[in-house]
Amino acid sequence: MSAPSAAESSIYGVLAEFATPEALRDAVEKTTKAGYTKTDAFSPFPIHGMEEAIGFNERKVAPIILAGGIFGALGGFGMQYWMQVIDFPMNIGGRPLYSWVSWIPPTFEMTILFGSFAAVFGMFALNSLPRPYHPVFNHPRFLRASQDAFFLVIEATDPKFDSIQTPKFLSGLGAMDVVQVED
Repeated sequence: MSAPSAAESSIYGVLAEFATPEALRDAVEKTTKAGYTKTDAFSPFPIHGMEEAIGFNERKVAPIILAGGIFGALGGFGMQYWMQVIDFPMNIGGRPLYSWVSWIPPTFEMTILFGSFAAVFGMFALNSLPRPYHPVFNHPRFLRASQDAFFLVIEATDPKFDSIQTPKFLSGLGAMDVVQVED
C-alpha cells in the first residue's frame, strides 16, 4: 500500500460497472473477502444477499424508533396527567382525577406518532440525507444507476486502497468499466 500523493488526495475512489446484479453481488463478496471495508454498491433495485455480501448488519434505526416511542408515550401520558390532575383538575361525576384507563388511547397514539417521526428523521440522519451531491455523480455512466446499471465503488479512504492495484483488482472481477472518481 502506498501513501496517497498530492494527485491522489483529490480521488474519491474507484468505480466499477458490472453487467448483471449477480456479477455485482459476486464482486462485492470477493471485495469484502479481499479485505476492503469502505465500499458501496449501487443498483436500480434491491439485490438479494447484497447486505450480507457487503457486510451490512447494523440495525441503528430500531433503537431510535424505540426511543421515540418511549418519549411519545411518556410525553402523552405526562401531558394528560399535567392537564387533568395538576393544571386544571375537574371533578365531574365523582370520577378520580387520576383516571389513567381513559388516557390509554391518546398515549398509544402519541407513541405511534413519535415513533414514526423518529423513524423518518433517524433514517434521514443515518443515511446523510438529503444528499444533493456525491462524487460518483461525476461519472457520466452513473446516470444509468437508477435504470439498468450496477456499480461498485471502493473509496480512497479504505486502508487497503491503492490507486494502481485497486482498479486492477476490480477489472479482474469482471467489471465492464473501471474509472477513478474525483472528489
